[in-house]
Amino acid sequence: MIHPSREADLAAEGEPEKEFNVGIAGRLPKKTTAAGALVRNSDGLILFLEATYKPTLEIPGGVTEFDESPLEACRREAREEIGIDIEIGPVLVVDWIPAQGVWFDGIMFIFDGGILTDEQINRITLDATEARRCQFLTLDQASDRMRPSMVRRIARAEEALHRGTPSYAEFGRLATSETVALGSGDLVR
Repeated sequence: MIHPSREADLAAEGEPEKEFNVGIAGRLPKKTTAAGALVRNSDGLILFLEATYKPTLEIPGGVTEFDESPLEACRREAREEIGIDIEIGPVLVVDWIPAQGVWFDGIMFIFDGGILTDEQINRITLDATEARRCQFLTLDQASDRMRPSMVRRIARAEEALHRGTPSYAEFGRLATSETVALGSGDLVR
């Protein structure tokens, strides 16, 4: 759902600035943005999806569409993938990932997807084009079926959930003044 004040906020901003050099906007770097939800059951286990399009486990969520906020994308993707509306809470982690192969670098968000009731869990209906199955697991149980950076990102989200404050990470590792000073090319991966 688009926030009702978006149009008013855009109008208040006024006309966008003109390009100082024609065509420069089209030459700016592109970043992928995606958002997922850390959804748990009453035992604290995390909801993981076996994706149809990749060999690794995922959490509900996905890539943002044009002019869609990460929060909106998280709500939309969770609804599409698990077939129920869930309350998406505050952001837990913002994680930058470097470019690899054909993929642009990106900004990944994990939001608090809350604790599902047994009734909600029973109503989960997977989108067969997105996921083969879902299961509730600990991060340790799921870690050998995920990319290491995703394991680190979800660990940062769990830490933020327990701490009550969000985290900023780079490739799943907490960014410290030392890693920021080194620059992204020197991060331990």
